[in-house]
Amino acid sequence: MPEDDAEALRLYRLAAEQGVAKAQHNLGVMYAKGEGVPQDYVEAYAWFSVAAAGGYADAANNRDVVAGDLTPEQLSQGQKRATELFEKISGGK
Repeated sequence: MPEDDAEALRLYRLAAEQGVAKAQHNLGVMYAKGEGVPQDYVEAYAWFSVAAAGGYADAANNRDVVAGDLTPEQLSQGQKRATELFEKISGGK
């Protein structure tokens, strides 16, 4: 059975926006590897950060690995994006 990256992306995004940390982590993986989306380490960093804040154990390590591939400006962008995502998902709480 072939993998369907577009469908995986859609389902992970739905779950991630509902606060499911594993789905948030999986989105980070997809962005880091460029699976179903253009490779984007800034977006991967942001999703890993949100998943780590949600308690997903592997996310913090993956976030730190991706951070090593970012320039200081990209890291700042990733942190800003993570804050935006966290606020959106948590409803500003």
